[in-house]
Formats: sequence, C-alpha cells, structure tokens
Amino acid sequence: MIGKKIFEEVSAKLSETIANSPAKDVEKNVKSMLGSAFNRMDLITREEFDIQQQVLIKTRTKLAELEARLAKLEGGSPLEQVETVAPDADEVETVPEQKD
Repeated sequence: MIGKKIFEEVSAKLSETIANSPAKDVEKNVKSMLGSAFNRMDLITREEFDIQQQVLIKTRTKLAELEARLAKLEGGSPLEQVETVAPDADEVETVPEQKD
C-alpha cells in the first residue's frame, strides 16, 4: 500500500517536471516539423491507399474477363500467343517472273 502511494507520488512529480521542462516544447516542435515534412511529401492516408487497391483489383478482374471474351470471339484460347518467326524457305511460295 505504501509502495503504491510512493509510486504514484513519484509518477506525478515526474509528469509535472516534464510538463514544465523544455522537453515539452521540444516535443511540440518535433511534431510540428514532422507534420510539415509529411505534408510536403504529398503522402496519402491508408484509407485512400486501400480504396485505390480495391479499384485496381476490380480493374484487373474486368480486364481478364474482357481478354477472355475477346479470345472467345476471335476463336482462340486466352493463353494463345502469336509467333513472329520468319517462315522457312520451303514454305515460301515463289512467283514466276514475267518476261517483258
């Protein structure tokens, strides 16, 4: 019981001392400086970030659906890739030259 009372008194004295010391002013100045630095950085809130993340997920889902639909309309599979390789010499048709 006595120990608890002593602890409360010491705690109260420390709080009073800190409140009256320059440490409180330093804390206010640091918070002010950090606040202005964060404002200049053009940061966004976590809420704004989460909203944009959800928009991106919806957009990606819609894009995948549209790609699948386009592939179906074109008659190909959505994973089909177009090759851009030159044909072999045997596959190239030759046109006979015309004589003037």
